[in-house]
Amino acid sequence: MHTPNSLYIQIAEQLKTDIATAKVLPGDRLPTVRELARKLKINPGTVARAYGELERDGIVQTRRGGGTYVVPRTNSKALDTMREDRLSTIFNRSILEGLGLGYSPEELEAIFTLQLTKWREERIRDNLKIEIQNKTTDRKSIVFLGSHDMAIEILATHLRQKHPSYTFSSEYVGSMEGLFALRQNKAHLCGIHLLDEDSGEYNTPYIKNILVGQPVVVINLACRLQGLLTTKKNPKDIRGIQDLVRNDVTIINRQRGSGTRMLLDYKLKESSIDPQHIRGYDQEVDTHLSVASSIASGTADVGLGIEAAAQALNLDFIPVAEERYDLVIPKDYYSSSRLRPLVEVITSEKFRMALSALRGYQ
Repeated sequence: MHTPNSLYIQIAEQLKTDIATAKVLPGDRLPTVRELARKLKINPGTVARAYGELERDGIVQTRRGGGTYVVPRTNSKALDTMREDRLSTIFNRSILEGLGLGYSPEELEAIFTLQLTKWREERIRDNLKIEIQNKTTDRKSIVFLGSHDMAIEILATHLRQKHPSYTFSSEYVGSMEGLFALRQNKAHLCGIHLLDEDSGEYNTPYIKNILVGQPVVVINLACRLQGLLTTKKNPKDIRGIQDLVRNDVTIINRQRGSGTRMLLDYKLKESSIDPQHIRGYDQEVDTHLSVASSIASGTADVGLGIEAAAQALNLDFIPVAEERYDLVIPKDYYSSSRLRPLVEVITSEKFRMALSALRGYQ
């Protein structure tokens, strides 16, 4: 079975998230390579590669003949040292980037504390929200998880206007996380824009590989332009992907698992550019508007995003690629009374006209 090259990264990221949210605890034994490959219906080599990534990061430990385990908090001194060194490297890199942008040590300490607190609060809130929504019998609650697109916000607004008794909850977790959420029955629909490097096709290979045996309906919500966003009048004269390696250019990136991040990585590979040579590559945000906001505020010089985000914050836009943004809906939900009002809105002329008003959309 064909497997997208970056699927092992997404599996590793999903396991990291499970560990970070205490779904998998220190000392827990992970499924064997064959067990997880059978469950996901993918090549065992992909799972082995994902486990290898986690082991290199000091997150898991493979015991000969005994399986793969999440590294306990109080493991051997050598592993404790390795994990501490890894964490120190991550923080030192972030601190150096901050100092390089002119922030003081006091400002960096304050923002680290603030962001960590916000992360904890968001995780608690998101987990509680999903738990409540999965248990509720309210047939007028719709849960969306997936890639950010301004069309989703317009869709939610139109749904509220036409069917005020319905609630539409959206969380922008990235395309891959959205597909995994559908597989785990944590959402009623997701939004994706995933380029398969081997075939050059959008979305379909990933749907087939992750939602094996799960009947779904795919709705093309929009075709849109992705490009480089820069401040007005493009003062650093950024013309294309090749300029991202310049020493005077700092980028803002999207999170791993997002279709935009995968598109950027594909374009970098196409241009034979090593991401390690790009300033700000590890600086991540979760939405197109966050990319635009970072550039408008001067935190970064450039980032990959949709033209509508550039329009919203009065930024310049350099086209890079046209892509498909699709909604993926399990067939049972698509034909249910719960999602019927949403489908009515999607196919309405009023919604389509509102979407066409966004720059870069077709």
